[in-house]
Amino acid sequence: MEDVIEQLRELNEPVPVPLELPDDDLLVEIEEQLLINLPFELREFLLKVSDVVHGSLEPVTACDPQSHTYLPEVAAVAWDQGVPRDLVPLCQAGRDYYVVDIEGEVLLWSGDSGEPTDESWDSVWHWVKEVWLES
Repeated sequence: MEDVIEQLRELNEPVPVPLELPDDDLLVEIEEQLLINLPFELREFLLKVSDVVHGSLEPVTACDPQSHTYLPEVAAVAWDQGVPRDLVPLCQAGRDYYVVDIEGEVLLWSGDSGEPTDESWDSVWHWVKEVWLES
């Protein structure tokens, strides 16, 4: 995980208004809004690297309610489009969503079929390495 974080930090793209990292208190507020506990690795991801901008994918963030990547908003839209409420969005990709289950496994949810695809990753960090860093 530390090597993935280091790689993300090196690839972080400069932007006019940098993103901020949340603290634990903010994540507790988000959990209360969502009425669900965040999977451990998603929580860790949000705390450590949700301020990174890299490539074409834009994972969820937790600090700016006005952002199109704000986790509560992304989750509300995803759940409204049929993603089960026990899956927490990690990243929207067009009509599809990368989602995290309670065990921390990442699945690709198809917006076209309304079902998970065969693609999955053992953890958020595996997804970061194999998908986000390659985007």
